[in-house]
Amino acid sequence: MTSLHGKRLVIFGCGYVGSAVAHAAVIAGARVEALTRNPDKAEALRSQGLAKVVVAELSSSDWHGQLATGPDFVVNCVSSGGGPDGYRVSYLDGMASILAWAAKGRTPVGTIIYTSSTSVYPQGGGAVVDENASADGATPNGKIIRESELMLEKAPSAACQRWFILRLAGIYGPGRHHLLNQLREGASELGGSGGHRLNLIHRDDIVSAVMAGLTASDVIGSQVFNVADDAPALREEVVRWLAAQLQRAVPVFDGVAGSRRGGEPMPDRIIDSGKIQRVLGWRPRFADYRAGFSEILKSD
Repeated sequence: MTSLHGKRLVIFGCGYVGSAVAHAAVIAGARVEALTRNPDKAEALRSQGLAKVVVAELSSSDWHGQLATGPDFVVNCVSSGGGPDGYRVSYLDGMASILAWAAKGRTPVGTIIYTSSTSVYPQGGGAVVDENASADGATPNGKIIRESELMLEKAPSAACQRWFILRLAGIYGPGRHHLLNQLREGASELGGSGGHRLNLIHRDDIVSAVMAGLTASDVIGSQVFNVADDAPALREEVVRWLAAQLQRAVPVFDGVAGSRRGGEPMPDRIIDSGKIQRVLGWRPRFADYRAGFSEILKSD
């Protein structure tokens, strides 16, 4: 296991996940730099002890001269809330910009970690999905994310020595819990179906997975990992449990498809995260939704 103390880490995309990674890396003793397009976010990051924060659009090359090349680590945590056009700018143009910058240096980046998404998987029908499954993308947005993965997988040696792609399940955690908010607001009806399994991952467990990649032994080569908790559960089960914790009536589901971005119904499948547990020794602190939401309910 590699220590982060004194190592240089550059984070691209300091939103919900990236900011938490930055905080953990600073505590671990890394020299953390970041790029964000949000000036307010930049000030917040500086207050957390980051060595340098650049405000710029990742998809452009304007920032290339503002961040020195050759860091020990890069974490790409970009996200996009828009449709296919926004995804192309954030994921494809953003990845291309990072790799072009990295290849300009005298030395390549040691390790690049990319927080991707399980939306690259098209499987449904209750399938168990591991990293060997087809990842052609079930939606237009999922296909774009897969394209960005391929860019990293094919990156020249001048850009990076090693990469890890972390395919994240549905993200929840402090300040990000849509189902819980709906129940708190007294929703009597929820969109979509309750009959598919939710594959979830708590934000803090994503951070620990990124940290496991950053500190991974040099003998571990470039790989793709699923990152999900150990207990996917039916959406209706999660809703019933949350309603009981809040002492609210259990809402009904309207059965109308279109719970995913782009309008497609949510697939029923089980995301298998056994590989990252075997290879990197990572374990989720919040092994199921009960553990994660119990922590949120206690904190709120």
